[in-house]
Amino acid sequence: MDDARAWDERLGWAYGLIADDPGERAAALERLAAERKKVDSALGRFNEAWSTANRLELEGDARCRDVLWSGAYEEYKRVKGHVLPDALWDGEQHDEGAVPWPGLPYALLFLEWEARYPEEWTRHAKAWGTKQAVIRDLAKAAVGGDPVVRAKLIDLVEVVVRRAYRCKDREYVRVARAVDGDELRDRLGRARDSENPWARLHAGYVLWLLDRPEVPNTRHVWRTWLETAAAP
Repeated sequence: MDDARAWDERLGWAYGLIADDPGERAAALERLAAERKKVDSALGRFNEAWSTANRLELEGDARCRDVLWSGAYEEYKRVKGHVLPDALWDGEQHDEGAVPWPGLPYALLFLEWEARYPEEWTRHAKAWGTKQAVIRDLAKAAVGGDPVVRAKLIDLVEVVVRRAYRCKDREYVRVARAVDGDELRDRLGRARDSENPWARLHAGYVLWLLDRPEVPNTRHVWRTWLETAAAP
């Protein structure tokens, strides 16, 4: 597994994606586009090598020993580590109780980018499945985890409940339950009592679920709660 320094060398530029300065974000998006071209090119070569291996009926160890296939595969693995969300796809973060995953700051960055600049995220890195998987991983990591990570996740929950629903936002209930506490409940309470109609609904629902940890966060539960909330 790569260490934190290796992640920073590959993806440190990505912090520009969440910068307040539009010029800095534009430069980061340009870098992302350049890195994406490299990934697409490497994937194309890997697919060609895969097709060649299939024609030669290479399987298992024979395929791995094939210089063309193995070289294309290693190059694809290397270049995708320089771009989001591809760098988050190796799955090493899933092992509970393991050494803290050094890619965790970039998983947080990916979610913060989607939360703060959703239109740019959708144009340049839309990956709903990755969003869902990362939220679930970070909800696990938050349990008894780093207070800095916990604080960032509380920020994300607040941002999400105050906006119109986006695909997979429902997964943030997992995070809210993992970081439940006075600070989160105070923020959710202010959102519920605000003039923002989305915030009133979303924050009210999350607070209701926090008081009922045994209740699953399903669409049926959400619709039933809405009917109750709308009742006079």
